[in-house]
Parts: sequence; C-alpha cells; structure tokens
Amino acid sequence: MARVTVEDCIDKVDNRFELVLLASHRARQISQGAPITVDRDKDKNPVVALREIADETLSPDDLKEDLIHSLQKHVEVDEPEQEAGSMISNAVAAAKGDDEDELPETLTFDQMSEEELLAGIEGLVPPEKSDDY
Repeated sequence: MARVTVEDCIDKVDNRFELVLLASHRARQISQGAPITVDRDKDKNPVVALREIADETLSPDDLKEDLIHSLQKHVEVDEPEQEAGSMISNAVAAAKGDDEDELPETLTFDQMSEEELLAGIEGLVPPEKSDDY
C-alpha cells in the first residue's frame, strides 16, 4: 500500500493539529501492544496510526475520548453537597474534641433580610478623600 498522507486523513479529522494528537496517541497505543486494524506492511507505528484513521477502521471520536481519558489525572465524581447546617454542626463537632464545655451546643447566626441589608448599605458614609490614595 502506498504511504498515507495528511490529505488522506484530513477529511476524517478536520483540524490538522488534532489529527497529529490522535495519530500520536494511537501510535503510542500500538507501541504498547494494542492490536492494529490494518496490515502493517513494514510501516512504523505513526504511519500505521494514520492509515487506521484514513481507512476509518478506528473512529476519531473514540480516539479523542481515549486520549482525553489518558490525560486526565483526577476525575471528579459528582456527589451531592452537604447542607450548610450539617456542615456547621460537623465543624463544631470536630472543633469540640475533648473540650465540650467551651462551645455552645448549636451555633446561631444573625438573620438579616434583604431590605435591612440595603438600608444598612444606604446608611454608610463614604470615606473622606485623602492624599494617600
């Protein structure tokens, strides 16, 4: 089979830079022992990877997903967040330790309505201008 060129692959993967990333990732997979889907014909791994992309024996979307997965170092797992009250009670329990007499049983916070907050902000006096700034 004749050598594969970028023009043979560019209609499968639109971006040349993405094509290079996908082909290099696939070439690394082949060098690590992944089975190839086309005849090797004494070609090196990057050429085999490009031929696989050009012949559409591998899906570029699957290669892209596998590349992204291989580059991830930390995968976040979506877990429900704790309620604010339970977080505070957990913090209080952790802070208590052996000294249970020093902290109150429950923490209370001042509640302020939006109207009260706006009234307080409107009542603020701007600082006087000085030469410092």
